[in-house]
Amino acid sequence: MLKKLLVVLLCSGLSYTYADTIKTDVLVIGGSASGTAAALQCARSKVKTILVEPGPWLGGEMTSGGMCVVDANRNLPSGIWGEFRKKVREFYMKTPGFDTTRNAVLRFEPYTGAAILRKMTDTVKNLTLKLNTPWTTVKKNGTGWEVTITEKGKTNTIKAQVLIDATGTGDVAAKAGVSFITGFDSRKDTGEQLAPENALPVIQDITWCAILKDYGRAADKTIAKPEGYDPAQYDCLKGKDLLKMVQGGKLPNDKYMIKWSECANSYKASVDLLDPKNREQYYKETRLRVLGLIYYLQTVGGLKNFSVTDEFGTPDGLPPIPYMREYRRAKGQIRMVLDDILTPYNRSSKLYRTSIAVGDASPGQHFVDKRGPQTPYPPFPAYSIPLGTVVLPDAENLLVTEKALSTTHLVNASAFYPSVQMVLGQGAGTVAAYCAFFKTTTKHLNVRTIQGEVLDFKGYLMPFSDVPLTDPNFRAIQQVGATGLLKGVQQVNGKTAAVLFKPDSLVLTAEVEPVIKEIYTRAFLWFNKAKPAEQFTVGNLLSFISEITLTEPKVLNSTLEKQWQANYKFKQAFDLNRPITRREFAVLTNKYLNPFARTVDLSGKLVN
Repeated sequence: MLKKLLVVLLCSGLSYTYADTIKTDVLVIGGSASGTAAALQCARSKVKTILVEPGPWLGGEMTSGGMCVVDANRNLPSGIWGEFRKKVREFYMKTPGFDTTRNAVLRFEPYTGAAILRKMTDTVKNLTLKLNTPWTTVKKNGTGWEVTITEKGKTNTIKAQVLIDATGTGDVAAKAGVSFITGFDSRKDTGEQLAPENALPVIQDITWCAILKDYGRAADKTIAKPEGYDPAQYDCLKGKDLLKMVQGGKLPNDKYMIKWSECANSYKASVDLLDPKNREQYYKETRLRVLGLIYYLQTVGGLKNFSVTDEFGTPDGLPPIPYMREYRRAKGQIRMVLDDILTPYNRSSKLYRTSIAVGDASPGQHFVDKRGPQTPYPPFPAYSIPLGTVVLPDAENLLVTEKALSTTHLVNASAFYPSVQMVLGQGAGTVAAYCAFFKTTTKHLNVRTIQGEVLDFKGYLMPFSDVPLTDPNFRAIQQVGATGLLKGVQQVNGKTAAVLFKPDSLVLTAEVEPVIKEIYTRAFLWFNKAKPAEQFTVGNLLSFISEITLTEPKVLNSTLEKQWQANYKFKQAFDLNRPITRREFAVLTNKYLNPFARTVDLSGKLVN
């Protein structure tokens, strides 16, 4: 007996002895849409990266949550999101019925989406992927972090210079002691006119999606009656065309996404229910309700040929995680409020100047809880997400994405969408890579250097949907737009508003004069002398360039006259007296004056 005990103790000791300590530059926890994009970006920026995901798939709610009909950011195919979208479209290009329109809603099978993301990570150097790997503890280690993981039955420690919490629940940041805000913010707290007068402890519903397959009219795929099934729970569906509703979530290969509200498969959520100690039981109960919905469709609805698939590998055929719209938001260096979207240029802070991502998702409002008011959002414009929303003031070198992003409740209602999060994840990855590459911390960030890296990897800073990545002047227009010299113009279309650059429109002196004077100290002297008219001319810009760069005017004019169409491919002829277009202004200003080089802080203020 004693001998056996010694053997057990010896084996236990050996197991502990051989536990590994793994060092990396960046550790991303959570293979969500944002986490996958963040890890890809870090690795492509040539820093050593590890991505840890407790489940078997990448993509988070977009794949493992079955939320695979993605309608946001169709006109803003920024960076990794645009790459993923393109690969999905190419995969299904020859599938009958698949919509190949340039900006069509993206629809895919969850397994396929996860497989495409996995292939994207497999082809990148500097990235180590650890699937089916739970994490347990998080602690600070100097300016870096230590995280323990369970890998193949063994507890290992990862030491990272930078840590990204890309979990949908913000659990990593919570373990690290980060402060959070939940529910509706009050109008007094945020200054948002559409916020309620008093804060409300209400968060948006979760939806447990289901992916059903049509097995043919003759098939009977009725599942076993779920525990606790009560058809009265689905009374809101009485009298509705259930087949039509199912077909509204059409996916390729005779599959359908069920993501309904009311009494169907959306459920009241709360901070308490989503707390880790209650989460498993809450998920179990809501899964049973979804199975009850499927049983209802098959029996009461007569759709016995529609049933779950085996692609998720779960015992009940449902996605392993729900689609969560909201939980807790970290108190970041910057909190993004609704006016940063609706009127970004009219605020004392100029957060658009610090953008690392763009979004255009219409805000969702899903509340089984009747205390949740329906906010009367105006037509919702595309927007930029500022860098400071992923940075935590009291947790150096820890970045947040997903629902932990530092926004108000009213902003989160748009920012939580998977396509927006994928764009954000790339931006957060760029921030992490900057800290790792330059051996610095989130307290010493260079906004313009980080933004330059985003642009290097085909990301958007400004949500200009009329200047695509293929435009030869895309980067110049993005950089000048990020200074505020030329502002985006909102074009309302129903409940949304595209943000346009309008490259062929003319430049107004009143628009550019304040920002020119803010950036260039000698500008007021030039304006007093030149006195440009209402419309800024080609001659005005060349004169100002000459003034700032100390270039002899005749030499500059002669050079540009030769290059005007040969090099720059401008449509209109060279004419000093002609009003200048926004495209011409952006390209020449970016080339000769480089306003983007002016340093800004996390509030967008110019730093001398």
